[in-house]
Amino acid sequence: MNATDFVGTWQLVSYFDIDDSDTRSEGPLGEAPRGLLMYEPHGHMSVSMMRTDGAVGANPFMGYAGTWRRSGQDMVHAITVCSNPAWADTEQVRQYTLAGDTLTLIGTAQVDGRTQRRVLTWRRVRLVA
Repeated sequence: MNATDFVGTWQLVSYFDIDDSDTRSEGPLGEAPRGLLMYEPHGHMSVSMMRTDGAVGANPFMGYAGTWRRSGQDMVHAITVCSNPAWADTEQVRQYTLAGDTLTLIGTAQVDGRTQRRVLTWRRVRLVA
């Protein structure tokens, strides 16, 4: 596997959390989020995700852009701009698995004082000429 295997545009298939007891729950963007992830061949990246359920009071959008690199089985996103100012100038590390046109990224987050694994599954977008 090489870096070019990741280059392209990916569409979000699912986004959910798993807690310490392996219980699956809805992710921060609801049951049916929509999103695009783009990896550019020269190392730039961008991700934009949104809720589609119109939940009142919920954060409707998450996104950031910067650079990307692989480090072993980790995907590292070095963030330049983002919807969450606390992430600016940080590196977000995600474990990855790539199987054909399916990319899964797993990170961790603190939610209500508990560690959650955030599981995002992406499918490669193939343009039809």
